[in-house]
Amino acid sequence: MWFYLALAVVLYFVIRSYRERQQVDNLRGKYVFITGCDSGFGNQLARQLDARGLRVLAACLTQKGAQQLERLSSDRLKTTLLEVTSTESIEAATAWVKECVGNQGLWGLVNNAGIVHPISPNEWLTKEDYIKVLNVNLIGLIDVTLHMLPLVKKAKGRVVNVSSIMGRLSLMGGGYCLSKYGVEAFSDSLRREIHAFGVKVAIIEPGYFRTSMTDIQKSLEILEQQWLKVPEEIKQSYGQPYFNSSVLKLKNYHYLYMVTDCMEHALISKYPHTRYSAGWDSRYIFIPLSYFPTSITDFVLTWSFPKPAQAL
Repeated sequence: MWFYLALAVVLYFVIRSYRERQQVDNLRGKYVFITGCDSGFGNQLARQLDARGLRVLAACLTQKGAQQLERLSSDRLKTTLLEVTSTESIEAATAWVKECVGNQGLWGLVNNAGIVHPISPNEWLTKEDYIKVLNVNLIGLIDVTLHMLPLVKKAKGRVVNVSSIMGRLSLMGGGYCLSKYGVEAFSDSLRREIHAFGVKVAIIEPGYFRTSMTDIQKSLEILEQQWLKVPEEIKQSYGQPYFNSSVLKLKNYHYLYMVTDCMEHALISKYPHTRYSAGWDSRYIFIPLSYFPTSITDFVLTWSFPKPAQAL
C-alpha cells in the first residue's frame, strides 16, 4: 500500500513539473497590455516580456516613466499614458490597444497599477483617505478590465490581476487591504463567468517587496503626516510611544523580488495557476496563517503590535 501511495505522489509531481514547463504557442505574436509601468513590478514585467519577444503595450502614468521604459526596451514595446481613475483615459487607451492588436485581439491584460498610502490605524484616517486608494486599486482595475475584456475574449487570452497577501489577511488600516480583498472577489467572479469564453483569470498575491510604492522613506513621511493630522483626543489615546514603535516596525520590512516570474507564468503557461503566492512570507507564513482559526490568527498578527497609551 505504501509503495503505491509513494508512487502516486511521485507521479503527481512529475506530471505537475511537466505541466509547469508547457508554454503557449506563438509567443512573439501575442500582445500584452500592462498598467502601472512607470516603475516596480509593471516596469520589470514589461522589460521581461519584451526580452522574451512578446509585443508589450505598456501603460504609464507619466511621460517621463514612458520615455525611460522605452529607452530600456526594444522597438517592439510601445507605451501610452493612462490614469486608471479616469474613464476617459481608459477609453483612449482601449482605442489605442485596439488599433495596435487589430483583429487578433489582446492576449494578456495585466492590472498592475496601484497605490498603498495612506496606511495607518483606521481611526487616524478619513473617508477621503479610503476613497483615494479604492479608486486606483479596485474601481480603476475594474474599469480597465471591463473596457479591455472584449479584446481579451477575442484572443481567448488571460487576465492577470495583482492583488496581495493582504487580500487574504488584513494586516493594517486604510484602503489598501480593503481594495485587495475586492480584487480577489472581482477576480473570482470574473474567472467563473468568462471561463466558457476560453479566457483564464489569475490572481497574483505578493508578500512585501521593495518597490517605489513601498519605499521606506516615503512610507515614514506619510505615516508622520497622518499622525500630525490626527485629532488631539485620538492622538492622546494612542500616545507618542505608539507612533514611535510603528515607525520602528516599518523600518524592519524587507523581502525578495519574485513577483514578475509569477506574472510571466500566468501569461505564457498552457496551464496557469488560479493564484500565485509570490514571496516566502506570503507562501510560508501568511497563506497558512489565513487558514487558522480567527482567534489564533489575531493573536499571531497582533502580539508584536505597539500598545496604545490608554491600553496600558
